[in-house]
Amino acid sequence: MVFVNLPVRDLARSTAFFTALGLDLDPQYSDEKAACVVLGAESFVMLLADPFFATFTTKPVADATAGTEVIVAFSVESRARVDEVVEAAVSAGGSPSTPAIEEGGMYSRSFQDPDGHVWEAMFMGASGAAG
Repeated sequence: MVFVNLPVRDLARSTAFFTALGLDLDPQYSDEKAACVVLGAESFVMLLADPFFATFTTKPVADATAGTEVIVAFSVESRARVDEVVEAAVSAGGSPSTPAIEEGGMYSRSFQDPDGHVWEAMFMGASGAAG
């Protein structure tokens, strides 16, 4: 399993944002300090309230609105779903990040969540999956 941990300033706002995108939360790993967003059977993103996130590191917590520390890319079932996810993200308080990318059967679009983390929804067509 893969768990990506991200700091968030307002856990309730972030939880509402990701559920508005149609993503599920795993209540087993969610509480008042953290929310576990399910990306796939073996892929999760832990949204950790800033003070809780800080307990896992000796470095300062990065401000994702000032720089990009990571791009979280995830695949969806169709090109149309890529567009739906990004449109839902913008409607839920996120912002577009970069223009759509089409390359070798892959179609992707990026958005920023309310904390500034960059996400990329992508669809791998038949030629992209084979390459």
